[in-house]
Amino acid sequence: MKKRNLLLALSTFALLALTACGGGGGKAGGGQAGSQSAPAASSYPEKPIVIVAPSGAGGGWDKTARSLAKVLTESKLVDQTITVENKPGGGGAVFLAEYVTKDKGNPYRLFVSSPPILINHDKKEGNSPFGYRDVTPLAQMTRDFGAVVVRADSPYKDLKSLLDAIKADPSKITVAGGSAPGSMDHLLGILPAAKYGIDPKAVKYVSYDGGGEAMAALLGGHADMIATDASSVGEYLKAGKIRVLGVSSPERLGGDLKDIPTFKEQGIDTTFNIWRGVFGPADMPADAKKYWDEKLKALSESEAWKKELAANGWESEYKDAASFTAFLDEQDKLVMELLTSLGMAK
Repeated sequence: MKKRNLLLALSTFALLALTACGGGGGKAGGGQAGSQSAPAASSYPEKPIVIVAPSGAGGGWDKTARSLAKVLTESKLVDQTITVENKPGGGGAVFLAEYVTKDKGNPYRLFVSSPPILINHDKKEGNSPFGYRDVTPLAQMTRDFGAVVVRADSPYKDLKSLLDAIKADPSKITVAGGSAPGSMDHLLGILPAAKYGIDPKAVKYVSYDGGGEAMAALLGGHADMIATDASSVGEYLKAGKIRVLGVSSPERLGGDLKDIPTFKEQGIDTTFNIWRGVFGPADMPADAKKYWDEKLKALSESEAWKKELAANGWESEYKDAASFTAFLDEQDKLVMELLTSLGMAK
């Protein structure tokens, strides 16, 4: 009898102990609560990452992608291997079409881009069916601005004198750029004219294959003005070969361009930011978005990244995913306005 009572007591104790361990501290319904395990911590990234430059080697996208990969790896912000892949064609449009359809939800394949992701999507002819709304903006990392440039011996000493000459007779002033009609250099070239009351369609624009060829055309007397990236003109300015009439920044730039007035200072109420940023696929998992939000912010604050910016003549401008998306919404309106004025909008 005593043995039987002892076994019963031990069985009851074991049952109570199991209930306490699995019952959420003895609360009502504790057995059900105990069956819900805590969410597992994210293990992303678990394999190598690719950053795509939608261009050939050596251009701005390629340099940006390689700088990102280099600093993220060398600073050990990312433990996984990062490689850069070049996918040229159509100013990024060829890659984007492939990316949107084949890499949806794939957080191991990111890419860099800049204003052409807006321009190519908004154009009526030769346009891309896809734009920034079809992917996931992760962060803006750098900024540059447009510059209106003439030869050092040009009769035009400021932006207004050039615009007055275009207004008087557009056929006598050749504006050049390193990209096709309706692309970024063209829009930069006609932006101050449009804001000055000149019909953008009347501006005579000639396109060259890259900013280097456009600069050569200017110096060779084949163009009266070029529109180009402000970061690309410093060496020509120091050599006394060119005069920069204005920059599209909200305030004066530093370095070699510290004395160059902005468009706004000269009564042309507009700016244009040539940003470069990082994008992921549509339907990107939440843990991957959070990961890159943290890593790209940390990258933007690192000394290694600041040195990389200085080495490439870039300016830092970090925007997180939410701020970057809001900024893209605003710049898209300006791009559409300019393309509409050219009769090139969708």
